[in-house]
Amino acid sequence: MTKMDIGLIGLAVMGENLVMNLESKGFSVAVYNRTLDKVTNFVEGRAKGKNILGAHSLQELVASLKKPRKVMIMVKAGQPVDNLIEQLIPLLEPGDIIIDGGNSHFPDTIRRTKYVEEQGLLYVGTGVSGGEEGALLGPSLMPGGSPSAWPHIQPMFQAVAAKVEDGSPCADWVGQDGAGHFVKMVHNGIEYGDMQLICEAYHLLKDLLGLTADEMHDIFSDWNQGELDSYLIEITADILAYKDEDGSPLVEKILDTAGQKGTGKWTAISSMDEGVPLTLIGEAVYSRFLSALKDERVAASKVLVGPKPNFAGDKKAFIEDVKQALYASKIVSYAQGYALMRAAAESHGWDLNYGGIALMWRGGCIIRSAFLGDIKKAFDQNPDLANLLLDPFFKEQLAKAQESWRRVCATAMLHGLPVPAFTAALSYYDGYRSDRLPANLLQAQRDYFGAHTYERTDRPRGEFFHTNWTGQGGSTAASTYNA
Repeated sequence: MTKMDIGLIGLAVMGENLVMNLESKGFSVAVYNRTLDKVTNFVEGRAKGKNILGAHSLQELVASLKKPRKVMIMVKAGQPVDNLIEQLIPLLEPGDIIIDGGNSHFPDTIRRTKYVEEQGLLYVGTGVSGGEEGALLGPSLMPGGSPSAWPHIQPMFQAVAAKVEDGSPCADWVGQDGAGHFVKMVHNGIEYGDMQLICEAYHLLKDLLGLTADEMHDIFSDWNQGELDSYLIEITADILAYKDEDGSPLVEKILDTAGQKGTGKWTAISSMDEGVPLTLIGEAVYSRFLSALKDERVAASKVLVGPKPNFAGDKKAFIEDVKQALYASKIVSYAQGYALMRAAAESHGWDLNYGGIALMWRGGCIIRSAFLGDIKKAFDQNPDLANLLLDPFFKEQLAKAQESWRRVCATAMLHGLPVPAFTAALSYYDGYRSDRLPANLLQAQRDYFGAHTYERTDRPRGEFFHTNWTGQGGSTAASTYNA
């Protein structure tokens, strides 16, 4: 029997489409699903006549593969992945490769890489972005794990991945153990931020300026021709143009409660663990939580007072202001995401290629945009760039957008429209450019009630002081200090 190039477990939408993509690029694929009917239906239906083999047990799947065997898992994150790993280990031989292509939490991937390597096998945790269309036509792939696995899977991954204009594949090795899934997590966090920013722009255009869905479709279509050119802006324009059966905009009939799968929350939690202010992405996550309080919000709307939107200015000028605010805030979102990756790389000993990550995100993935080319240039010019805001190009863009950005935030607040992501982005920008923040008072407060000590501006860094603020405390200071 001819041996297959790769095995894939999990025939949900992403798994099926990835199999079809692999086969279309010349690779033979063995497939297995716990529900065996799915295997039969897939092989006799969509995969009929293709170089795809249906396996009806894990043993059969593994036996059908070329060595070193490559088995890709596309199942729900969490315990199902661990269960499959335990089932696969006895069937595999040293040097074989297990690949987790789901949205696993990166600490799980760190743990699994160590465990699988201890069994003599290789492990890869790869981010796969682009949704069902990307999986079929070319996703962005972010693999990490056992470095010696990469040469075996590189030809396959780079063949099926999306390509940018010069033909470069949106797939490259990210780093050891959980690096790939960490970068995918940050990608998803930035995705949360981008989506929230677009929703805030839509809210302003609709409820402050009173524009119709068709008018907004034209605006987003226009924005997609310039610096905001991106997949999410493109699909927003499409959504605004889509009509329900009665001819009215379908988007206005959709209930305003947002769901989530947890990756944005993981990003926000990780930022707290690393001490990185990921304020915009945090607000995007909280905005989804707030949207879910639909019944409470409806009740509150009847009793809580605030201004009614009543815009009397130049609509055309304000639309341009919203565009600039959206662009500036988007820069901040990516700057925060990259700052988190830099901190995590230091914590976990990963050697991340930041320009390469921007390239991986240029095509195939949900946050793909022309703007990522500018990020790649920034890190190509300065691989040690501390913050994207300090890059000459982005510094200039923020300076140009700043007046519009401030007008949008102020106008939204004066008219009672929430723009948490816009304002969080602007506050971060203002905080980051401040050489002095009021944390001196905060440290005094901590020292007053908890003897937590402080440093002084007139003494070298690293010297700590405690004041007996009331004359009643002792001279003993707390032994820990967290800057």
